[in-house]
Amino acid sequence: MRKFFKWTAIVLLVLIAALLGWGYAPDIPAKELRAKYANAESEFVDLGDGLTVHLRDEGPKDAPALILLHGSNASLHTWQQWVDRLGKDYRIIRYDQPGHGLTGPHPKDDYTAAGFVDVVDRVAKNRGLTQFYLGGNSMGGWVTHEYAKAHPEKLLGIILVDAAGAPDSRPKSTPIGFRIARLPGVNRLAQIVTPRGMIETSLKQSVSNQAIVTDAEVDEYWELLRHPGNREATGKRFALYGSRNTTTPVPEATRKLPALIIWGEEDKLIPVSAAKWFASTYSGSTSQIYKGIGHIPMEESPDRSAADVRAWLVSQQAAPAN
Repeated sequence: MRKFFKWTAIVLLVLIAALLGWGYAPDIPAKELRAKYANAESEFVDLGDGLTVHLRDEGPKDAPALILLHGSNASLHTWQQWVDRLGKDYRIIRYDQPGHGLTGPHPKDDYTAAGFVDVVDRVAKNRGLTQFYLGGNSMGGWVTHEYAKAHPEKLLGIILVDAAGAPDSRPKSTPIGFRIARLPGVNRLAQIVTPRGMIETSLKQSVSNQAIVTDAEVDEYWELLRHPGNREATGKRFALYGSRNTTTPVPEATRKLPALIIWGEEDKLIPVSAAKWFASTYSGSTSQIYKGIGHIPMEESPDRSAADVRAWLVSQQAAPAN
């Protein structure tokens, strides 16, 4: 019996050593990440209660304002191509949501819908906005929808890009990184074992336009995930995933909001059927479905998606006030 336990312990030690050798990835100091991923437009804004967010506020300050929210395990960088194409005519505000990018974990570990909605509201107040457009991709789309339910009076319209939050929108397949993040126990190990290859595979599984999966793009996702506290935040956020209540009533004022719905027809993470639910929820919606595109249209098809956003914004500005 002693020999059995001895050999079992040896095998476990060998397996642990092999696992660490395969994918051990320690945290990267926040100072080092800021030096690489912040730029002259970056601000680190104190929103109170210990929360400081990495934010960029670009474009004419007197132009219509658009706040953009990135998806799960992404960062504000995902919107760069829209900023490049729209930033001369619109004020575009984007930030790393809590648990992501250079913002790092929420000081109170609040990754609920109410928590994310509160951050949007605090950012808007910090920027002096009373009414604005709000847009989001994936998880950011879920937050956008939740904000629209809570504060429709503050919104001029919303943009949902392959948004999470529609009921019964089960993915056809889930990228490996997301599957691991949802496994109790295993996700704790993922706080130190995060091989770069897993991030690359997850990104490739999320998009149809594989050309965007460059070495620099993979490094960005991998390194920002290793900001101190972000991997732990990912585990806590995914632990709440199953408790998201997407069936709460949508107020009539929310339903009347103008909405632009953009979706990749080949999205394997959130099926295009979810776009139809959002379209039926928002009576003033316009939908654009892109063939040959996956989960991140603003990166996979930047010219078309930015042009559609511009046309929609122009139409909203030309529309008579209610």
